[in-house]
Amino acid sequence: MELPPLSLYVHLPWCVSKCPYCDFNSHALRENMPGDEYVQALLKDLEQELPLVWGRPVHSIFFGGGTPSLFSARQIETLITGFRTLLQVSPDAEITLEANPGTIEHDSFRAYHEAGVNRVSLGVQSFNDDRLKQIGRIHGCAEVENAVGSIHRSGISNFNIDLMYALPGQSPEDAAEDIRAAVACKPTHISHYQLSIEPNTAFHASPPELPDEDAAWEMQQECAVELSQAGYGQYEISAWSRPGFQCRHNLNYWRYGDFLGIGAGAHGKITLPAEQTCRRRIRQRHPRLWMKGVWDGQGVIEDTDLAPSERVFEFFLNQLRLRDGVLKSQLEPRTGVPWSEVSGRVQEAIDKGLLSDENGVLSPTGLGWRFSNDIQALFLP
Repeated sequence: MELPPLSLYVHLPWCVSKCPYCDFNSHALRENMPGDEYVQALLKDLEQELPLVWGRPVHSIFFGGGTPSLFSARQIETLITGFRTLLQVSPDAEITLEANPGTIEHDSFRAYHEAGVNRVSLGVQSFNDDRLKQIGRIHGCAEVENAVGSIHRSGISNFNIDLMYALPGQSPEDAAEDIRAAVACKPTHISHYQLSIEPNTAFHASPPELPDEDAAWEMQQECAVELSQAGYGQYEISAWSRPGFQCRHNLNYWRYGDFLGIGAGAHGKITLPAEQTCRRRIRQRHPRLWMKGVWDGQGVIEDTDLAPSERVFEFFLNQLRLRDGVLKSQLEPRTGVPWSEVSGRVQEAIDKGLLSDENGVLSPTGLGWRFSNDIQALFLP
């Protein structure tokens, strides 16, 4: 096994309110947020991870949530400074902050940029006020306009807009109009994904009426045309970018790279070549339990070595999301499993017409590239 690139994910778990479709580890604020206390716990959490990654450069940092823009620029700067002290952060590391257009009054994006942030991911979801209300967002189009203007004035030239489609009452033309509105904001990257109803969410308990599968497919196709014509290239199932602006952090996930995960509920995956394995570490989900656990040395609740079959499954699960497909030559360096151990299953997928093999690159066939249930069944642990 070889050491792949290393990223750092930082989970900031609080939101003003919980969106009814959200199944992430996020928590609505019901009291004052213990921001400074949480920041110090994050740095302590990272200190405890250092023996696993001594000397390895970190190529990207991602502040996800929750709503990271609830934290002040001062708190983000404290974290970035601490990360650079504890880790070998590359000078040109991509440092992304997720932000909600409804919570940017805390600090300007210029202040976040001065703190060290060089990429923003803005959770817009739609440019239609009625649709935003239907999916429980706290912002409207006016807040989006203000947020985008603040980003352009900040000096941050690299930013993503998150959009959803197949929303309640949405038509294909409505979805295409959202794309046109997003393009007009001149982002370098657009994430475009379908609203789905997940277990343990408010929408699962009381589901809204969503467009049917045919309408959702039509939306996806029309939006793809709009994005392509506007100069965005699709490099992953739900990710489009201007040339040279693919999200480096997310690409590392999809290429089965390594990542440290710190904060409440964060997951991490670290390759250990000497032991010929990858280690998965998962933290306490509740913020206050996690903070207490960190100082007690018990913030991590699961620490396991992935079996070879699990590593193979994750390798294909991630890489088959990418338009570039899977490099067969990367399987053994990333998983420690020789190609000969999976070649039979791969050939079965090729014979069934599920995969193609062109010059050592595997790609799904059929409608789009996605890790279908049929392919998944071949690689399940």
